[in-house]
Amino acid sequence: MADLLYLALVFFAIALILGVLGVRGAGISMDIAKWLIIVFVILAVLTLIFGSSLSLLVMPLAL
Repeated sequence: MADLLYLALVFFAIALILGVLGVRGAGISMDIAKWLIIVFVILAVLTLIFGSSLSLLVMPLAL
């Protein structure tokens, strides 16, 4: 889950740099960062609610 947060921060930084430079594509990076943060928050809340039982469900899917 830390990878999602890292990617969101990377896209946010890209959006800030592109925004400062005046590039028109900065909004796309900001949208990607926004959706990655939303997914991160949803997964974090589900993990807090369901605890270890959620990781047992997700683990077989990763294989």
